[in-house]
Amino acid sequence: MITLRPRGPFTVPLEAEVISPDVMAGQSLSAIGRLPVVQGNAQGPLDEFFTVEGQPDDSIRLDGDFSAVKHIGKGMTGGRIEIHGDAGMHLGAEMRGGEIVVRGSVADWAGAEMRGGLLRVMGDAGHLLGAGYRGSEKGMRGGTILVTGNAGNETGCAMRRGVIAVGGKAGDFTGVMMIAGTIVVLGELGIRTAAAMKRGTIIAYGGNGRPPAILPTFRFDCTYRPPWVGLYLRQLARLGFAVPDALHGGV
Repeated sequence: MITLRPRGPFTVPLEAEVISPDVMAGQSLSAIGRLPVVQGNAQGPLDEFFTVEGQPDDSIRLDGDFSAVKHIGKGMTGGRIEIHGDAGMHLGAEMRGGEIVVRGSVADWAGAEMRGGLLRVMGDAGHLLGAGYRGSEKGMRGGTILVTGNAGNETGCAMRRGVIAVGGKAGDFTGVMMIAGTIVVLGELGIRTAAAMKRGTIIAYGGNGRPPAILPTFRFDCTYRPPWVGLYLRQLARLGFAVPDALHGGV
């Protein structure tokens, strides 16, 4: 396992998409230390900003505050990244495989246009979780995102496939322009849920015991107990997502 620790707080954010198992696996520590990192309009070696220790393989551990470090795990296809602290914007963007575990919170655009793998956030997530970038017609196209806490606005924007589960609240425009896929929110939802949605599924429990407001473009159909919801929840529980006992019946 490779372990990175910040050398100090960063007043200017870093862009470090080289922090990825695809890039670091099989390289020596000295070669890893020379990988390029961008800060503002300048570029420097990775070991100028982080200590680099351990045995290089497809596992990376990040210890400390990485909230000013962007693009961690971008496009990764395998391996594992475990972050003991907060992570910056674009974490796991465009990832296709592997696993990222964050024992903290993440900033905006986490899992953006993700195509596979597992992104697990023990804290909160920012805006545009699993979303498509501006101008893109497709957001998340596969994989699973699990957030223990709350998520910001536009979760799952233009989502095409995959699963996003949020244990707390989700902000405004959840599932906006959604094409397919599944979003599960155990807490309250903000306004304009599913605006411009074409297909897909949003399972909303509402932490206040009330269903979310339905936009005029939708109409109420019926009240029933779909058995497939229980299958979804059991699978999420197997992945370590906390599902309250009262919901295991699939209500």
